[in-house]
Amino acid sequence: MAQLGSSLSAETETLSNVRSLMEAFRAFDSDNDGAINAAELGGILSSLGYNASEQDVRAMMREGDGNKDGLLCMEEFLEMNTKDMELGELANCLNTAFQAIEVQGDEVLTATELYEVMGNLGMGQHSLEDCQSVVASMDADGDGAVTLEDFKLILNALLD
Repeated sequence: MAQLGSSLSAETETLSNVRSLMEAFRAFDSDNDGAINAAELGGILSSLGYNASEQDVRAMMREGDGNKDGLLCMEEFLEMNTKDMELGELANCLNTAFQAIEVQGDEVLTATELYEVMGNLGMGQHSLEDCQSVVASMDADGDGAVTLEDFKLILNALLD
């Protein structure tokens, strides 16, 4: 099987971790406005097993709140929590594939589509199994596809 590299499983685990952060964010965004306040951030941290003090939560809010509106949007939350994560060589491949897929106007991405796009872009060294692993790691609802919105959020968090 052609591998994206010896670290494919580590890279897909990184993608899966980012997806988990997104799911936690959405679960605690109680009013579904795409932003969380300090209380909601505290809830996320507790659900992830962290026992952060109110002072710690306020400090995290100040650190992550790039536009200083007192809230964390999904992008700010991901940036704050993924700065030490790396995607390795997979990042460039996925970024190139995303740009091609975005032009096609699809709203979701399946492993087969990713495989075909990568092949069309001259990245044919990646097997369908590799692409299935990558999509599965980002697939929040288990339907075999990832929304382009989530794909973009994950990539942006890991490429910044």
